[in-house]
Amino acid sequence: MCQITSRNFTVDIHTHILPEHIPNFREKFGYGGFITLDHHKSCSARMMKDGEFFREVEDNCWSPEARMKECGHHHVDVQVLSTVPVMFSYWAKPKDTLEVAQFLNDHIAEICDRYPTRFVGLGTLPMQAPDLALQELRRCKEIGLKGIQIGTHINDWNLDAPELFPIFEACQDLDMAVFVHPWDMMAKEKMTKYWLPWLVGMPAESSLAICSMIFGGVFERLPKLRVAFAHGGGSFPATLARVQHGFEVRPDLCAIDNPIAPKEYMGKFWLDSLVHDPQMLEYIVGLVGENRVALGTDYPFPLGELQPGKLINGMPWSEERKGKLLHGAALEWLGMDLSHLLP
Repeated sequence: MCQITSRNFTVDIHTHILPEHIPNFREKFGYGGFITLDHHKSCSARMMKDGEFFREVEDNCWSPEARMKECGHHHVDVQVLSTVPVMFSYWAKPKDTLEVAQFLNDHIAEICDRYPTRFVGLGTLPMQAPDLALQELRRCKEIGLKGIQIGTHINDWNLDAPELFPIFEACQDLDMAVFVHPWDMMAKEKMTKYWLPWLVGMPAESSLAICSMIFGGVFERLPKLRVAFAHGGGSFPATLARVQHGFEVRPDLCAIDNPIAPKEYMGKFWLDSLVHDPQMLEYIVGLVGENRVALGTDYPFPLGELQPGKLINGMPWSEERKGKLLHGAALEWLGMDLSHLLP
């Protein structure tokens, strides 16, 4: 790694990775729905679900060496690794989801151990079984992961579900960050064309998650819980005024579990910077603060920022402010110090 300063150091909190070789969980568990990789040609593989094509990926989706080469080209010093959300497997039998999670978490931890100044890891949990999720959360801490990635909902539970609160409480107690990513998008059966689940459903999912945690009092009850939301918070920032107005005019519907207004929680959680537009980036920084927006690219997928940091670096801001978005907010969210990552 070239010589760097703390100001231009760059941490990408939103990157996804898979193991190069994934067991045939369908065969092992006796039912389908799980992802495998078909390495049909060099440096490329098909993600397959029950024999059906899901997505084509390249070796930068599994090879840390390929990732580091591209990071060098894009001047990204550290990637925060998390699994691809389709791997959450919350729909599966809990003991099977636990086994999948352990496999994925061990893979990420091994990469972070091998390249400790280049990668930081987030685990995945069998969130549909809170007791097992707590068990795996503690193990994630033991193997060196700095937090967890979860979906915007857990099957029929939104993130205000009382069943999930002990997991969030344990994350606060264990000093583990939480990254919330859309998955299993709502109303996808009505969005069969135009890639609409990714373009419309994902932003709505993030708003669902943020509103659920605010109205459900999760942030109020756990003030030290560090939560970041993908894709700049989805549609939530653009609709906050509507959410706030609804809270004010219909408290009988909105304030039933938490009497604190939604706007009071701006700055109490993090957003990544993946908004694709300088005006929107300016808006979310003004909304939650420059210390609560962290670079996130959705690497290595095409809907992400294809030149990591280009949007932040292109803003007419001071180097100090850019540094907060490029690494300061990320490190605070992770509970880490820059000295832990410098070579």
